[in-house]
Amino acid sequence: MQSKTAKMEFAARQMPKRVVFVIYPGVTLLDVTGPLQAFSSANNTEIVNGTRMYDVVIASPQGGPVMTDCMVELGSVTLDHAALRPIDTLIVAGGQGVFDAIEQRDLVDWIRSESAKCRRVASTCMGSFLTAEAGLLEGQSVTTHWRQVEELQRRFPEIDVKRDPLFVRNGNMWSSAGVTAGIDLALAMIEEDLGHEAAMQVAQALVVFFKRPGGQSQFSDILNIQAAETEGLFADLHAWIAGHLQSDLSVNKLAERLAMSPRSFSRKYKEKTGITPAKTVEMMRVDAAKRALVRSDLSLAKIAFNAGFSDEQRLRRAFQRHVGASPMAYRDTFGDADRPAESVQNQL
Repeated sequence: MQSKTAKMEFAARQMPKRVVFVIYPGVTLLDVTGPLQAFSSANNTEIVNGTRMYDVVIASPQGGPVMTDCMVELGSVTLDHAALRPIDTLIVAGGQGVFDAIEQRDLVDWIRSESAKCRRVASTCMGSFLTAEAGLLEGQSVTTHWRQVEELQRRFPEIDVKRDPLFVRNGNMWSSAGVTAGIDLALAMIEEDLGHEAAMQVAQALVVFFKRPGGQSQFSDILNIQAAETEGLFADLHAWIAGHLQSDLSVNKLAERLAMSPRSFSRKYKEKTGITPAKTVEMMRVDAAKRALVRSDLSLAKIAFNAGFSDEQRLRRAFQRHVGASPMAYRDTFGDADRPAESVQNQL
């Protein structure tokens, strides 16, 4: 494991990596600005020691201002101008305008040509329609906004479209699901480039969950657990726990998953995070119950079961410990009384 000083010295030796976002009229604003902000924020992390690690560029076929889906214009350079210098990471943004964009042969050809020169190529949300049209995804797995999964599969039967993941990686090809999942993708790229600590600092700056599981919006308690564990030894375990709350999450089972003895796992975990594994599991289950209380009208018994509690009483006691209020008082304060019961989506 590299020390913080070694990582800083490594960062200082690097030239800025150019990240180019490809946009077009009707692009979804957050598909661009979410991951763009993550890369820009990485330039301000302590780990890079004042060194600019990313140069972020927005490019479009014609250049100039481009109208997004929410009627906010983004400035852009032309595709040819963006390609004057080597592109490290090419990100094709998504949005309803993609269906017009895939008819622009010059744009599709440019993506195909430039992608061969890039270290990484990615799509956010519906941008996968453009990378698929450019022939970059044949025989690969990809994800997109859950509403467009069937359409993407219908148009491009040679690719394997995944509904559930927040993002998918196949070698140097990446794709993310709907809207805010582009931030998850950017954080994973930042972690690959600069290490766990830098990506965690970006997540903290943006107040988002690092390595969140698909479809589960996480809260500050969980981010604090991950932030405390600066070496990232348990990051994947945290993501797995949050996605399997109804499973047996005893110390023995968690230790078995990491191929550690229960005693060694418990000691190491508390040493790195400051709390016990059982406390983390309880906090994650309470967070899941919070979301269900606000977003659905499910009964407390059903919410307790879905969150992994053995009964309502255990949920109530845990809720009081972590929230300082009863579950129903929390629902009365933050819930939407007109919201119908809903199933948990696997994507945002």
